[in-house]
Formats: sequence, structure tokens, C-alpha cells
Amino acid sequence: MDSLPVHCPACGRDHAYITPVYPCPCGSPTAPPLMRGTPVEPITHRTWNDDWVSVRCTACGRRDQWPHPELCCPCGAVLRIPVRPVTPHGAAPSAAARPPGPSHIPLPRTAAHPRPSFRPMVIRTARDAVSAAALYLKWLGYREVVQPEVRPASRIDLRASGLIAQVDSTTRPTALRDVECLWLNALNTSVSGVLFSLAGYAEDARSRADGLAIPLFVMDLTGTPQPVNSPADELISTGP
Repeated sequence: MDSLPVHCPACGRDHAYITPVYPCPCGSPTAPPLMRGTPVEPITHRTWNDDWVSVRCTACGRRDQWPHPELCCPCGAVLRIPVRPVTPHGAAPSAAARPPGPSHIPLPRTAAHPRPSFRPMVIRTARDAVSAAALYLKWLGYREVVQPEVRPASRIDLRASGLIAQVDSTTRPTALRDVECLWLNALNTSVSGVLFSLAGYAEDARSRADGLAIPLFVMDLTGTPQPVNSPADELISTGP
């Protein structure tokens, strides 16, 4: 299938997007049918209902809820890709697809040992978002990743050897204050800090993170983090 051209209304960049494929319980690959010619919608406020879309399996006819396709632009905007609604009768046309290409071009990998492919987990709750970030940190090579049962007052969601991480699962872009609080917590404990967000980052928050060398990642509901700044690229490239 040809890729879907996506134009970011925030910065004017053009992207080529291919929707991810999910396994139906019957075993057949299933993908949301994308709508061509319909402008994408920047996500400025998340609701859990809007973040899911009905998809019908063309093999068995089963109808399930899957994460709404999204694209993370390097400018920090998170774009919702229009999907054709499932009709009451008959199966919606399928969209055979490959995993989407990264919208943020990473640095060449220099890690001594190449990593296997990351296997994400679907995010349905705020707790799932933290668990998905923990999986990603382990994939990057961090050891002893700990997720507290109750979020502490410091708002640190994950701790690992030499690292603390904050996971913002709210429906608004992560603010400047969150970046600075994470940096101070990391400084006080002599470790590095990393931020994950479901709704992207405010412009001043991203600028401050660049200056403080804090890696920023955006996660969609498939649970796959995408780097949105150079420190995040470097972390992927070199590991802990």
C-alpha cells in the first residue's frame, strides 16, 4: 500500500505515514482504514474515547477497538490521522501496512550491541503508559527499572540504575514546569532524567529540555515511544 501523505499544520512539514497493523484474535493482520484527502487534526486535548477507533477484521468480521493512528511531528505536534468509520453492515476495506516510519530522524546507532526490535504494549490507562515506558527503558538497556505502586510527591514514575523518569499521561501537552522539576530531581540525586508524554510538549518545555539535555519522548496508544529532541536521539543511539 502507498503511504499516506500527511502535512503538519503546525510547522508545515510533510510526512509519509503508514498505519500500524494489529493482530486480530483470529490471527489475521488488521489495520484502521485511513482517509485520504482529509486534513489531520493536531491533538491539543486528549480524551480516552477519542483515542480509540473501531476496526473490523476483513477475515472474520470481528469488530474491535484499536488505538487511533497518530503521527508525532519533529516540531512536537501530535497529529491524529483521519480514519474511515466502520459501517454497520459489511467489512470496511482493509489497509495492509507496515510499522510507521519514524517521524524524527535518529542519529546513527553507535551502541556496541544492536538491540532486538522493541515490542510495545497497548496503552489503555495511565498505569499502562508508565508500564510501557518501563518496557522501553529496559529495551534501551537500563537495569533495575522500578515502578512504585503509588506515585510519589516528586512525580517520579520510574527509577532505574542511574536514571529517573516521568510519564505524563494527561490530556494536555507537558509543561515547562514538568521539565524543570524533573531536572531538579535528577540533579539532586546525581542521575539522569527522561520524560515521556502522551500529548506532546509545550514549545517552551521542549526548548528548556534541549538546553538541559533532557531526552523527550512522545508515546502513542500503541505504546511505542518516539524521540522528539536530540538528547532522545542520542539516548537511543548510545544507550545508558
